[in-house]
Amino acid sequence: MTDSSHERVPGRQRGRFPGISSRAYEHPADRSALVALRRLSGFDTVFKALSGLLPERSLRLLFLSDSVRVSDEQFAHLHTMLRDACYILDLEKVPAMYVTQDPKPNAMCIGLDEPIIVVTTGLVELLDEEEMRAVVGHEVGHALSGHSVYRTVLLFLTGLAVKVAWIPLGNVAIMAIVTALREWFRKSELSADRAGLLVGQDLRASMRGLMKIAGGNHLHEMNVDAFLAQAEEYEAGGDLRDSVLKILNVLPRSHPFTTVRAAELKKWAESRDYQRIMDGHYPRRAEDKDTSVTDSFRESASHYADTVRTSKDPLMKLVGDLAGGAGDLGGRLRDRFTGNGSGSGSGNNGPANGGGSGTGKEGREGREGDGTA
Repeated sequence: MTDSSHERVPGRQRGRFPGISSRAYEHPADRSALVALRRLSGFDTVFKALSGLLPERSLRLLFLSDSVRVSDEQFAHLHTMLRDACYILDLEKVPAMYVTQDPKPNAMCIGLDEPIIVVTTGLVELLDEEEMRAVVGHEVGHALSGHSVYRTVLLFLTGLAVKVAWIPLGNVAIMAIVTALREWFRKSELSADRAGLLVGQDLRASMRGLMKIAGGNHLHEMNVDAFLAQAEEYEAGGDLRDSVLKILNVLPRSHPFTTVRAAELKKWAESRDYQRIMDGHYPRRAEDKDTSVTDSFRESASHYADTVRTSKDPLMKLVGDLAGGAGDLGGRLRDRFTGNGSGSGSGNNGPANGGGSGTGKEGREGREGDGTA
């Protein structure tokens, strides 16, 4: 891609990230899955063979025939934003983009061989220029990460689950895969939110966009701090019954709840990782092939452990307390059987050793928050 294709970049100057790897902004759980899939021998071949079974060609023809393709002649301002986003994230091939008539605000990036971006008229009419720029960056982030491949598979499997519902255990097997894919995809949405921020480079615009998706075009009636307070209340409020209801509510969703997305994005924007990227220090695409799958899984596991340890959710606190209690009990049993202590001395040593380590970890802030339309 040449700079000449971005002569009409609107608004202020924005930093660019030549050769940036999607690993720079991916959520740890999203990154570990993608690294493993990218390193899996024959994975691309299998998915290309599978593409014959998926309705990708049908989807392309559908949008081509019944939507408006974004170009210099149609929705020119969106086309400029799209080229700008690809330029900032150094995505060489600009994906095709369509606007489809739908009053519900939404956007998606799908496709196996070549990703296509689709935005609804409801979203275009809802967001201002800077808010829309973050959404376009969000979708380009999906394309750069390769999320469109797995989203297409998710759409296919969701439809397949309905068709095989009459087969004994067939629906159960498919839905188990769909549930796992949805959990991964919710994390991939947090990754794409970060990509949107890297493109728009305006946290306030990203926040406004998420607020509008939640509450419509009534910004004069909304407040960012109050909106983020809702995420805090959702996280910490209620008892174990509410924790179970939260899980049940989120299971069928492909996206995290909007207040949660806003809180996670703000947390990432204030992190050292984000600042390093803005300063030009980030992993490069050329290094992707050398990425360690083990390290990625270790980072993902560490993130989930930090999430449980620092969460204010009643169920997560219980899990953390049980895990901490089990560790303390294990330490005391070890001391008893190895003769490292007895009586009151053993009791003092156990909690001091176990508790000291746990307190040190708990005193540190989580490295990275979870953290698309």
